[in-house]
Amino acid sequence: MNTGLPNVTIQSRAVSGKYIFAATDGYGVWRRPLSDMVTSVERLSTDLPTHFSLEQNYPNPFNPSTKIQFSIPNASFVSLKVFNVLGAEIATLVNENKAAGTYQVTWDGNGYPSGVYLYCLIGGGKVFTGKMNLLK
Repeated sequence: MNTGLPNVTIQSRAVSGKYIFAATDGYGVWRRPLSDMVTSVERLSTDLPTHFSLEQNYPNPFNPSTKIQFSIPNASFVSLKVFNVLGAEIATLVNENKAAGTYQVTWDGNGYPSGVYLYCLIGGGKVFTGKMNLLK
């Protein structure tokens, strides 16, 4: 999408009414209608999950990133974290209220050594854990 801005650094953004404003270095303030920002929204499925689930990450083994998919049947607070085999938490991928649905999160293993990692989904009073292998 052509924003009409040269390659600049945006210092701050704000939304007011039907517009988004961006303050830039040396180019002043940029204004654009919000309707220009969204090009499409695609619903992957109209079916809502009937139970909590955590899928096996893909690909596995992976280098450098992998995708983790989970489903929640009703709105709830969800936490998805990555741990090393010693049990130390090394990344928080999700830690917020989510609506019912199926979600996919990408974890980038750059900066972490090769090895086995665990990912843990906590939500709706349930705990699920998966194992993944980072190979460099």
